[in-house]
Amino acid sequence: MDVFGKLSNYDFGEVHFRLDKATQLKAIVAIHDSRMGPALGGCRFIEYDTDEAAYIDALRLARGMTYKAALAGLAHGGGKSVIIRPKSRFDRVALFRAFGRFIEDLRGHYITAEDSGTGLEDMEIIRTMTKHVTGIDPSHGGSGDPSPFTALGVRRGIEACVKFKLGKPDLKGVHVAVQGVGHVGYYLCKELHGAGAKITVADIDPHKSERARREFGAAIVAIDDVPKVECDVFAPCALGAGINDVTVPFLQAPIVAGAANNQLAEPRHGNDLHSRGILYAPDYAINAGGLVNVAQEVRGYDAAAARAQTLKIYDTIYDICERSKRLNAPTYKVADMMVEEKLSAVARK
Repeated sequence: MDVFGKLSNYDFGEVHFRLDKATQLKAIVAIHDSRMGPALGGCRFIEYDTDEAAYIDALRLARGMTYKAALAGLAHGGGKSVIIRPKSRFDRVALFRAFGRFIEDLRGHYITAEDSGTGLEDMEIIRTMTKHVTGIDPSHGGSGDPSPFTALGVRRGIEACVKFKLGKPDLKGVHVAVQGVGHVGYYLCKELHGAGAKITVADIDPHKSERARREFGAAIVAIDDVPKVECDVFAPCALGAGINDVTVPFLQAPIVAGAANNQLAEPRHGNDLHSRGILYAPDYAINAGGLVNVAQEVRGYDAAAARAQTLKIYDTIYDICERSKRLNAPTYKVADMMVEEKLSAVARK
């Protein structure tokens, strides 16, 4: 594995590794950039085929967090952690305590939060080992599950896209196909339903799809068919790389706007969307609501301030759309340019 070559490719940064044989902890903390402040980003806990796959995932996710924090106007850099889920039986409490000690050893250079495979209970375990954790229970001064804020921001971003691309002032009657109805996907469906949208869902877990059908009147399709649905908005809310060589040719929606991280399998897929006239809301711009929310915990949680800043995602997405049209450039390139302008301004101070 070309460790330093990968760091160079993603413009890093630093990476920390921790192995704890007693608990089976194999963890990676990737800190992409800390010019804006201490790195903040979630902890992913899933199985990986190889250590290299986990390493690359951490790099990609951490870079996205730098861009997400900068575009959202947060005083934080970008970081991410991944824990390789053991294939054999393990003690979850002991494992996350060991991870908490790892975070404590970084002395606030990285602040963790929940991500795919982790939740509030895990953050509470980490909290017993370090104060450098967010997304903890409100009884301990935290904000709890950040998923509702992520979903709120995505809904606002979808509204901006629909206004720009379709000329519609709201989501009444707008058809959104949601890929993945787990934590964020479920709350996004709740937001969309409340706004009067028509919803189609798909998930590898049929119980989650059925819940969306029961609570929001959603139609259900197979997970492989959801990119092919004729709709107004395709909303990827599962794991990354959902916009790829297989899905792009079949997309029927004029807008791609969802909550998943790293939606483009490769940057060229953003070019493909642009060439087809499909408006893409850059993932790190539209899904920043959860990060905005947990960032409030670092300075003392204020739910009203978190909500107000999350609602501004509408303005960010609309600005990206306008610049993309004016420059005739893919939206992901425009968003990257906006972030790089912010980071360069910090570097000059």
